Amino acid sequence: MYEHSGHLISEKADFMAEHVIPRTLAEALDPAWLSAALAALTGGAPVTAVETVEVIRTVATKVRFTAAFEGAKAGKEAFCLKGFLDIDDSMTRGGFVETDFYAKLASQLPVRLPACVATVMNRETQQGIFIMRDLIDQGARFCTALEPFSANHAAQSLEQLARLHASRSLLDGHPWVRRRIAELAHMAYVTPSMLQEMLDGPRGEGLSSQTRNAALLLQGVRALAARDEANQPVLVHGDCHAGNIFWTADGPGLIDWQVLQQGGWALDVAYHIAAVLPIEVAETDERALLDHYIDAVRGFGGEALDRENAWTQYRMSAVYGYYLWAITRRVEPSIIKTFVGRLGASVARHGSFQLLGL
Repeated sequence: MYEHSGHLISEKADFMAEHVIPRTLAEALDPAWLSAALAALTGGAPVTAVETVEVIRTVATKVRFTAAFEGAKAGKEAFCLKGFLDIDDSMTRGGFVETDFYAKLASQLPVRLPACVATVMNRETQQGIFIMRDLIDQGARFCTALEPFSANHAAQSLEQLARLHASRSLLDGHPWVRRRIAELAHMAYVTPSMLQEMLDGPRGEGLSSQTRNAALLLQGVRALAARDEANQPVLVHGDCHAGNIFWTADGPGLIDWQVLQQGGWALDVAYHIAAVLPIEVAETDERALLDHYIDAVRGFGGEALDRENAWTQYRMSAVYGYYLWAITRRVEPSIIKTFVGRLGASVARHGSFQLLGL
């Protein structure tokens, strides 16, 4: 039904050090700091000029910029820096996992990724920042969070997840990639009463009373976490909606690895299909897309999945993505509402709570 797309192996991050992490955007774009951060890439050539191209602020900040170098690296090169800048100290630890991903793991994966050229880490404060080649300058296009995929586009992005999941042997060398669904299920980010209030608001419109029942959702994600402990773990992206995907002439790639974890493959696949497809497309095409994913994993050297067991696991795992968006607060309300609607419809369609014994 679908053709397999090619892949691009990311460049290895050239620089990693215990270092002072910039706290502000101005500090991150300071030529002296950039000269030190990019020294391994440039051979020590100092940065002589920096020009900001674009700044994107969510919880983290991404800034596209060009840097001019002295001597052998004369001329401008285009980069993108990501870090937790100009925010409260309590929020700055979120870049640690993603920086480790690019420093330690990305170059070993047969997945299309941005080419990371520098990572800087402070392990005492659990803060990290990294610099990539500017994909837009190279002709790539970033999807928006609510960009609807066709089934064919979803088949291609599922192949990138299949490549990631088929690389499960890498987990043996990276024990810092831990199971996180249980942590997410038990964290106190929102209380049950807060979650119910949010689901009773605009984000829950159109969902059944059972689907928007906060107590049932919390039981569901905890039951899923318990079941996931018994699954053979793979590398899981953890947040694979359209806003974390880019497209090149060769096909899609994955960005934003802040929720990287190990866990069952269906955490990614059920979330991804429900998040990127309009509900009516998911209803008609998800089974064929799951079959395509299963074939892709096997083709890339991963586990041969039983199709009926995989379908059951897929249906149960719809709870994961729904829970993530049900508790989300620091995102534009229209995006939250759309994802809660798509993912909640998947939970209802598949009887996820019932499959989990609730």
